[in-house]
Amino acid sequence: MDIGVKGRHAIVCGGSSGMSRAAAWRLAKEGADVTLVARTAERLAAAAGEIADDTGARVDWFATDLTSDAGRKALLAARPACDILVANAGVPQRPVDFRTLDRAQWDGWLDAHFFSAIDLIHGYAPGMMERRFGRIVSVSANFIKFPQVGVGPSHAARLALAGAIASLVREVAPYNVTINSVLPGLIDTEALRAALAALAEARGVPYAVVEDEAKARCAAGRLADPQEAGDLVAMLCAAQMGYVTGQNIVNDGGAYQGLF
Repeated sequence: MDIGVKGRHAIVCGGSSGMSRAAAWRLAKEGADVTLVARTAERLAAAAGEIADDTGARVDWFATDLTSDAGRKALLAARPACDILVANAGVPQRPVDFRTLDRAQWDGWLDAHFFSAIDLIHGYAPGMMERRFGRIVSVSANFIKFPQVGVGPSHAARLALAGAIASLVREVAPYNVTINSVLPGLIDTEALRAALAALAEARGVPYAVVEDEAKARCAAGRLADPQEAGDLVAMLCAAQMGYVTGQNIVNDGGAYQGLF
């Protein structure tokens, strides 16, 4: 199936690894021109070269820290327009004792999981509206559907983003611009394995014990390949998806058991 993105320009944040890199690969495979964005130039250059060699697409990169206001402004100045935006700051949530949190830490999580996306949406959506095409996908987490102990700051910022998007979609939808969020669960990425390893160390148990426990909480009973999540992101960027907007789409192998 041709998803209608050939010749479109996609900016994929967090694109040097994990599900964002998988999304970038799929969009490039479908004929989009892709810009990868993340913090580390060496990893970006390697990923861009590999995706370009594999797909034959035009793939470039821009190194910046999207958790900072200056980093976001730098990206918008360097790449002032795009047709597709995958918003993902690439900052994993980590458990924290709420008694240790100060205002600066709350602000840090808001930068990581709210402003990193909303500033880019505000920057790119007007141009998409003028051109009458835009696809924006925010990468969130399935846990915002059932918040977990110890990660309130991350959940709060992501829930604030979901609320802002829910309001904004009605302003941009008449111009063929959609905004959706993907809520992944156990995606087999470096970030997930690092989180599981940290938990195993904190509990003093082997890594395999923690991984098996995580899998047991998922109906599918396994970790997902990053490409499974990346392909979902790319699908939401399809030209044919212009009537799907404002949705929080869970991709977690059945871990979340709610209806809505």
